[in-house]
Amino acid sequence: MVTNSDTLATNRVHDIWQELAVELADMFDPHGIYAAVAQKIAEHAGVTAVVGATGAQGRYFDVWICQADGTLNQTRWNSDKASFTPLIQTGKAAYHDKFKLPASQLINSELWQLPKQGILAVPLPLPGIHDPITPDGILCLIDPTLENPLSPENLPALATNITLALDRAYLRNHVHRQDIEFAVVSEISYALASTLSLQNIYEQLMDPVRRSLDVETISVGLIEESSGDIVFVQVLMGTLFATMSPIRLRAGQGIAGWVAQNRKPLIINDVYHDKRFYSKVDLESGFQTHSMVCLPLQIEDRVIGVVQAINKKVGHFTESDLVLLQAITGPLAAAIENARLHASVIAEKRRIETIFANMSEGLVTIDANGLITNANDSFLTAVGAEASSFIGKEANQAIRFKSSSLAKFSQVVQDAESEGDFPQLATDLIRVDGGAVPVLVSGASVKDENGEMTEMILVVSDLQQIREVERMRDDFFHGIIHELRTPLATILMYARLLREGKAQEREKTDRFLGVIERESDRLQKMVRQMLELAKMEAREFQRSAEPVRLNPILEEMLPPLADRAIEKNLTFRQKIAQDLAPVMGNPETLYLIFKNLVDNAIKFTPAGSVRIDAWQEDAVIFVRVKDSGIGIPPQALPNLFGRFFRAQTAVERGIAGTGLGLYMVKEAIEGYKGTIDVISADGKGTEITVRLPAVDDS
Repeated sequence: MVTNSDTLATNRVHDIWQELAVELADMFDPHGIYAAVAQKIAEHAGVTAVVGATGAQGRYFDVWICQADGTLNQTRWNSDKASFTPLIQTGKAAYHDKFKLPASQLINSELWQLPKQGILAVPLPLPGIHDPITPDGILCLIDPTLENPLSPENLPALATNITLALDRAYLRNHVHRQDIEFAVVSEISYALASTLSLQNIYEQLMDPVRRSLDVETISVGLIEESSGDIVFVQVLMGTLFATMSPIRLRAGQGIAGWVAQNRKPLIINDVYHDKRFYSKVDLESGFQTHSMVCLPLQIEDRVIGVVQAINKKVGHFTESDLVLLQAITGPLAAAIENARLHASVIAEKRRIETIFANMSEGLVTIDANGLITNANDSFLTAVGAEASSFIGKEANQAIRFKSSSLAKFSQVVQDAESEGDFPQLATDLIRVDGGAVPVLVSGASVKDENGEMTEMILVVSDLQQIREVERMRDDFFHGIIHELRTPLATILMYARLLREGKAQEREKTDRFLGVIERESDRLQKMVRQMLELAKMEAREFQRSAEPVRLNPILEEMLPPLADRAIEKNLTFRQKIAQDLAPVMGNPETLYLIFKNLVDNAIKFTPAGSVRIDAWQEDAVIFVRVKDSGIGIPPQALPNLFGRFFRAQTAVERGIAGTGLGLYMVKEAIEGYKGTIDVISADGKGTEITVRLPAVDDS
């Protein structure tokens, strides 16, 4: 039976909802709805109204408290003190008597400090009629009076209408948040797809993702191909990690290692309760990790690394955070892989360009249309052309051979049956100026998947130097044969004269023996020079280096040479500074170096003077040998220290030699970290200066 009081109460509830409906019509802020509900209920019921809404992960409640006079206060209560949960779990509107509750529910309860008698409460929203995205909440009337229009019977109707408003607001916010997240994902995806720089990728990733997820930091770890370790990108790690070495985890180590190995994402809201967490990084850096979402970065079936969102600022990580991060990982992994491939291609391109530019052999590339696409400096020098006038021309016209044609050789290259078959052609390359250069041409073709040639590569080896070495070798052997033949013939002749008794007198016998001895010394010198050359080839002089003082060596070496110079009527001068600092070297080798230089000065000076000076400047020892002899022709200077080289003027004048002396001198001096310089002019003498670094023998 419906009484007048019931009808009156129903009308009062209807009036409350009408007023609320008008106020909430254009309101899509859930917190605004809670505040409006608290004020309107307090106004009509004449009591304190409390509205609570569950926060993230149920760790707290957002609370609105409105007094009967309309004074509204918003606060936040920890869930262990709010005691809303038992009221929500009843699932219905009910009055709760404070004195009938267990003491455990009242202790430290901020809610139960408000009433003197009890609380009339109804869940907001009511179970079973609300959208899942609307959080659990409560509407409470503190110490309701008998005149209160709201009761357990009519309160659910009002709660139902409030629930509809809350569902609408939360749904609107959810859609709006999804729109924002979609916009962020689209923006990040576009930004990642538009750059091939890893630095730009990390810069574009950091702030948008961090803001969207409301996290402290984002980190990316990439798997190192050589070791399989996960190495975290330093630029994303922040100031605490600036002085640390890059963070490196072994395969399977830590949460990141587990995610990469198992290819599964993880949400961990308390990392220190997870046995997979690698806490050493926190200990070394001072950074404190609390919570984490970690996902693998995959390219098809291959994991290239992981991405982590670390420390949710408010609440815990949820599946929504995981979904948002998953939407980013695909474009991020593709962008990182593209950037790494791009960097690898650029590095390989630069490496090839460096090899191409610095090869001693000439290199030419020709496309399928027969046009020259590139040529290195060695080839351009050999042919005597400039790159600007050579590249882009038809190869058959620009590259000409003396004994064949490029067209014929190109066909041979194209018809090569296997990739390892590189046809060769020994011919003369016709220079732009009409001259010819002996070359060995090797060719290889680059073919597409259909076996069609897309490019041909020619390697051109200049044979001039090889032929020059061969000429010098021949000259050397001819010289050695000549040098050996003369002393051997002399020794043999005088030995036969002695055996046949043609030297009866003591004076003639001594003269014959003196000739044999002199020629034997000459042979011995040649043999010793060859042995010294062999030692230098084996770098023995470097292995036996020790601190050596030059003063004793020069004092022993110079007097016999001075006597020889005087015998030739040459003026011999010397100025040797006292107490020269020691240099690194071998005494015997240093003796031979300076003896060779002074001996050459005497040998190549028919008349005039020979002078040797030795002095020290700072930490460098200088030894200079200067003569007024026949000099060295300008064309011979570049090859002066070459192996087997002998200047044409020396050969024409019949001055004996092997062409090894100066080669050995230069090799030894450079082996001891020194330098040798030559100043000379044909017919005007020669000046050779040796510089050797001094060493501290203290």
